[in-house]
Amino acid sequence: MNPFDELSIEAAVRMREASTPGPKKSSLPSPTVADILALSAGPAKCVDVLRTAMAMGADRAIHVEIDPHAGGGEGGAEGEQGELEPLGVAKLLAQVVRAEGRNMVILGKQSIDDDSNQTGQMLAGLLGWGQATQAAEIHFEEDGSGSWKVRVAKEVDGGTETVRAPLPVVVTTDLRLNEPRYASLPNIMKAKKKTLEKKALADYGVDGGRRLRVVKVEEPPPRKGGGKVEDVDGMIAKLKELGAI
Repeated sequence: MNPFDELSIEAAVRMREASTPGPKKSSLPSPTVADILALSAGPAKCVDVLRTAMAMGADRAIHVEIDPHAGGGEGGAEGEQGELEPLGVAKLLAQVVRAEGRNMVILGKQSIDDDSNQTGQMLAGLLGWGQATQAAEIHFEEDGSGSWKVRVAKEVDGGTETVRAPLPVVVTTDLRLNEPRYASLPNIMKAKKKTLEKKALADYGVDGGRRLRVVKVEEPPPRKGGGKVEDVDGMIAKLKELGAI
Protein backbone atom coordinates (compact mmCIF):
# COMPACT_ATOMS: atom_id res chain seq x y z
CA MET A 1 0.00 0.00 0.00
CA ASN A 2 1.11 3.52 -0.75
CA PRO A 3 2.52 4.80 2.60
CA PHE A 4 0.51 8.01 2.25
CA ASP A 5 -2.67 5.94 1.95
CA GLU A 6 -1.69 3.96 5.04
CA LEU A 7 -1.66 7.29 6.88
CA SER A 8 -5.15 7.99 5.52
CA ILE A 9 -6.58 4.69 6.77
CA GLU A 10 -4.95 5.20 10.16
CA ALA A 11 -6.36 8.74 10.38
CA ALA A 12 -9.89 7.53 9.64
CA VAL A 13 -9.66 4.72 12.19
CA ARG A 14 -8.36 7.10 14.85
CA MET A 15 -11.25 9.46 14.16
CA ARG A 16 -13.70 6.65 14.83
CA GLU A 17 -11.85 5.57 17.97
CA ALA A 18 -11.86 9.18 19.21
CA SER A 19 -15.66 9.36 18.94
CA THR A 20 -16.43 5.88 20.31
CA PRO A 21 -16.77 5.24 24.07
CA GLY A 22 -13.83 3.24 25.30
CA PRO A 23 -10.17 3.52 26.34
CA LYS A 24 -9.17 5.26 23.08
CA LYS A 25 -11.93 7.87 23.17
CA SER A 26 -10.38 11.31 22.89
CA SER A 27 -11.10 14.25 25.16
CA LEU A 28 -11.08 16.39 22.01
CA PRO A 29 -14.36 16.80 20.11
CA SER A 30 -14.88 14.44 17.20
CA PRO A 31 -17.90 13.63 15.01
CA THR A 32 -19.26 10.11 14.85
CA VAL A 33 -17.69 8.02 12.09
CA ALA A 34 -20.43 5.76 10.73
CA ASP A 35 -18.48 3.92 8.05
CA ILE A 36 -14.93 3.75 6.67
CA LEU A 37 -14.81 2.82 2.99
CA ALA A 38 -11.54 1.99 1.23
CA LEU A 39 -11.32 2.19 -2.55
CA SER A 40 -8.71 1.16 -5.08
CA ALA A 41 -8.79 1.20 -8.88
CA GLY A 42 -6.41 -1.11 -10.69
CA PRO A 43 -5.48 -4.72 -11.40
CA ALA A 44 -6.34 -7.81 -9.36
CA LYS A 45 -3.48 -7.30 -6.92
CA CYS A 46 -5.33 -4.26 -5.54
CA VAL A 47 -7.46 -6.76 -3.60
CA ASP A 48 -4.49 -7.42 -1.30
CA VAL A 49 -4.16 -3.69 -0.63
CA LEU A 50 -7.85 -3.42 0.20
CA ARG A 51 -7.72 -6.44 2.51
CA THR A 52 -4.85 -4.76 4.33
CA ALA A 53 -6.91 -1.57 4.64
CA MET A 54 -9.79 -3.55 6.15
CA ALA A 55 -7.41 -5.36 8.50
CA MET A 56 -6.24 -1.92 9.69
CA GLY A 57 -9.83 -0.91 10.43
CA ALA A 58 -11.75 -0.02 7.27
CA ASP A 59 -15.29 -1.44 7.34
CA ARG A 60 -15.59 -2.38 3.68
CA ALA A 61 -13.94 -1.83 0.32
CA ILE A 62 -14.60 -1.29 -3.37
CA HIS A 63 -12.26 -2.55 -6.07
CA VAL A 64 -12.71 -0.91 -9.46
CA GLU A 65 -11.06 -3.36 -11.80
CA ILE A 66 -8.78 -1.86 -14.46
CA ASP A 67 -6.28 -3.59 -16.73
CA PRO A 68 -3.17 -1.37 -16.64
CA HIS A 69 -1.96 -2.85 -19.96
CA ALA A 70 -5.20 -2.28 -21.87
CA GLY A 71 -3.89 0.98 -23.31
CA GLY A 72 -0.28 -0.01 -23.81
CA GLY A 73 0.92 0.88 -20.30
CA GLU A 74 2.08 4.23 -19.01
CA GLY A 75 3.02 5.63 -22.42
CA GLY A 76 -0.21 4.65 -24.17
CA ALA A 77 -1.76 6.87 -26.79
CA GLU A 78 -4.31 9.52 -25.93
CA GLY A 79 -7.84 8.14 -25.62
CA GLU A 80 -6.72 4.60 -24.79
CA GLN A 81 -7.61 3.12 -21.43
CA GLY A 82 -4.85 1.92 -19.13
CA GLU A 83 -3.61 3.13 -15.77
CA LEU A 84 -5.81 5.99 -14.60
CA GLU A 85 -4.38 9.48 -14.70
CA PRO A 86 -4.97 11.80 -11.71
CA LEU A 87 -8.02 13.40 -13.34
CA GLY A 88 -9.53 9.97 -14.03
CA VAL A 89 -8.98 8.94 -10.41
CA ALA A 90 -10.53 12.18 -9.19
CA LYS A 91 -13.60 11.70 -11.40
CA LEU A 92 -14.00 8.14 -10.15
CA LEU A 93 -13.70 9.20 -6.53
CA ALA A 94 -16.22 11.98 -7.08
CA GLN A 95 -18.76 9.50 -8.42
CA VAL A 96 -18.15 7.11 -5.52
CA VAL A 97 -18.53 9.96 -3.02
CA ARG A 98 -21.89 10.91 -4.55
CA ALA A 99 -23.11 7.32 -4.72
CA GLU A 100 -22.07 6.58 -1.13
CA GLY A 101 -23.17 9.88 0.40
CA ARG A 102 -19.79 10.70 1.96
CA ASN A 103 -18.91 13.98 3.67
CA MET A 104 -15.16 13.49 4.10
CA VAL A 105 -12.47 11.98 1.88
CA ILE A 106 -8.97 11.28 3.19
CA LEU A 107 -6.33 10.20 0.71
CA GLY A 108 -2.57 10.22 0.32
CA LYS A 109 -1.12 13.47 -0.96
CA GLN A 110 0.48 11.68 -3.93
CA SER A 111 1.14 8.33 -5.52
CA ILE A 112 4.61 6.82 -5.22
CA ASP A 113 5.08 6.01 -8.90
CA ASP A 114 4.37 9.27 -10.76
CA ASP A 115 4.31 11.58 -7.68
CA SER A 116 1.72 13.78 -9.39
CA ASN A 117 0.18 15.23 -6.21
CA GLN A 118 -2.96 16.24 -8.13
CA THR A 119 -5.83 13.88 -7.31
CA GLY A 120 -6.94 15.37 -3.99
CA GLN A 121 -7.02 18.91 -5.36
CA MET A 122 -8.90 17.83 -8.50
CA LEU A 123 -11.40 15.87 -6.40
CA ALA A 124 -12.15 18.91 -4.23
CA GLY A 125 -12.68 20.98 -7.37
CA LEU A 126 -15.04 18.43 -8.95
CA LEU A 127 -17.10 18.16 -5.75
CA GLY A 128 -17.01 21.87 -4.93
CA TRP A 129 -15.66 21.03 -1.45
CA GLY A 130 -13.01 22.66 0.66
CA GLN A 131 -9.59 21.03 0.75
CA ALA A 132 -6.66 20.72 3.13
CA THR A 133 -3.55 19.20 1.59
CA GLN A 134 -0.40 17.71 3.15
CA ALA A 135 -2.01 17.28 6.55
CA ALA A 136 0.32 16.88 9.53
CA GLU A 137 -2.49 17.22 12.11
CA ILE A 138 -6.27 16.86 11.88
CA HIS A 139 -8.68 18.14 14.55
CA PHE A 140 -12.42 18.78 14.67
CA GLU A 141 -14.34 21.73 16.06
CA GLU A 142 -18.08 21.94 16.71
CA ASP A 143 -19.61 25.34 16.07
CA GLY A 144 -22.49 24.94 18.55
CA SER A 145 -25.18 24.40 15.93
CA GLY A 146 -24.38 20.75 15.34
CA SER A 147 -22.08 21.47 12.37
CA TRP A 148 -18.46 20.37 12.33
CA LYS A 149 -15.35 22.06 11.04
CA VAL A 150 -11.97 20.48 10.37
CA ARG A 151 -8.78 22.21 11.48
CA VAL A 152 -5.73 20.94 9.63
CA ALA A 153 -2.07 21.77 10.14
CA LYS A 154 -0.41 21.56 6.72
CA GLU A 155 3.20 20.91 5.79
CA VAL A 156 4.56 23.86 3.78
CA ASP A 157 8.07 24.87 2.74
CA GLY A 158 8.43 27.42 5.54
CA GLY A 159 6.98 25.25 8.32
CA THR A 160 3.33 24.62 9.14
CA GLU A 161 0.18 26.38 7.94
CA THR A 162 -3.15 25.87 9.73
CA VAL A 163 -6.43 25.97 7.80
CA ARG A 164 -10.04 25.46 8.84
CA ALA A 165 -12.89 24.20 6.66
CA PRO A 166 -16.47 22.99 7.23
CA LEU A 167 -17.57 19.50 6.29
CA PRO A 168 -17.70 18.18 3.61
CA VAL A 169 -13.98 18.35 2.93
CA VAL A 170 -11.11 16.60 1.16
CA VAL A 171 -7.91 16.01 3.16
CA THR A 172 -4.63 14.69 1.78
CA THR A 173 -2.09 13.22 4.18
CA ASP A 174 1.63 13.83 4.72
CA LEU A 175 4.20 11.69 6.52
CA ARG A 176 4.10 13.45 9.91
CA LEU A 177 0.37 12.89 10.40
CA ASN A 178 0.60 9.61 12.33
CA GLU A 179 2.27 6.23 12.58
CA PRO A 180 0.08 3.56 10.97
CA ARG A 181 -0.67 0.48 13.04
CA TYR A 182 0.31 -3.02 12.01
CA ALA A 183 -2.58 -5.26 11.07
CA SER A 184 -2.80 -7.99 13.71
CA LEU A 185 -3.41 -11.61 12.72
CA PRO A 186 -6.96 -11.65 14.19
CA ASN A 187 -7.81 -8.50 12.23
CA ILE A 188 -6.32 -9.97 9.06
CA MET A 189 -8.62 -12.97 9.48
CA LYS A 190 -11.62 -10.70 10.16
CA ALA A 191 -10.81 -8.67 7.04
CA LYS A 192 -11.37 -11.75 4.89
CA LYS A 193 -15.03 -11.71 5.94
CA LYS A 194 -15.60 -8.02 5.30
CA THR A 195 -17.42 -6.86 2.17
CA LEU A 196 -15.29 -6.20 -0.90
CA GLU A 197 -17.33 -5.12 -3.93
CA LYS A 198 -16.10 -5.52 -7.49
CA LYS A 199 -16.95 -2.66 -9.82
CA ALA A 200 -16.02 -1.34 -13.24
CA LEU A 201 -15.47 2.22 -14.45
CA ALA A 202 -18.66 1.89 -16.49
CA ASP A 203 -20.65 1.34 -13.28
CA TYR A 204 -19.79 4.91 -12.32
CA GLY A 205 -19.98 6.38 -15.81
CA VAL A 206 -16.31 7.33 -15.81
CA ASP A 207 -14.18 7.45 -18.96
CA GLY A 208 -10.74 6.05 -18.19
CA GLY A 209 -9.24 7.21 -21.49
CA ARG A 210 -5.82 8.81 -21.28
CA ARG A 211 -5.38 12.50 -22.02
CA LEU A 212 -1.61 12.52 -21.84
CA ARG A 213 1.03 10.59 -23.73
CA VAL A 214 4.63 10.18 -22.64
CA VAL A 215 6.63 11.50 -25.58
CA LYS A 216 10.15 10.95 -24.27
CA VAL A 217 11.99 10.09 -21.07
CA GLU A 218 15.69 10.83 -20.88
CA GLU A 219 18.36 11.06 -18.22
CA PRO A 220 20.00 14.40 -17.41
CA PRO A 221 23.45 14.96 -18.90
CA PRO A 222 26.26 13.44 -16.80
CA ARG A 223 27.96 15.80 -14.40
CA LYS A 224 31.61 16.63 -14.89
CA GLY A 225 33.97 15.23 -12.31
CA GLY A 226 35.19 17.48 -9.53
CA GLY A 227 38.76 18.51 -8.83
CA LYS A 228 40.93 18.76 -5.74
CA VAL A 229 42.85 21.80 -4.52
CA GLU A 230 45.76 21.84 -2.10
CA ASP A 231 44.77 24.79 0.08
CA VAL A 232 42.45 27.79 0.48
CA ASP A 233 44.49 29.91 -1.95
CA GLY A 234 44.15 27.18 -4.54
CA MET A 235 40.39 27.05 -4.00
CA ILE A 236 40.07 30.82 -4.42
CA ALA A 237 42.12 30.72 -7.58
CA LYS A 238 39.98 27.92 -8.99
CA LEU A 239 36.75 29.77 -8.19
CA LYS A 240 38.09 32.89 -9.94
CA GLU A 241 39.03 30.77 -12.93
CA LEU A 242 35.47 29.43 -13.11
CA GLY A 243 34.01 32.94 -12.72
CA ALA A 244 32.27 32.02 -9.48
CA ILE A 245 33.82 34.97 -7.62
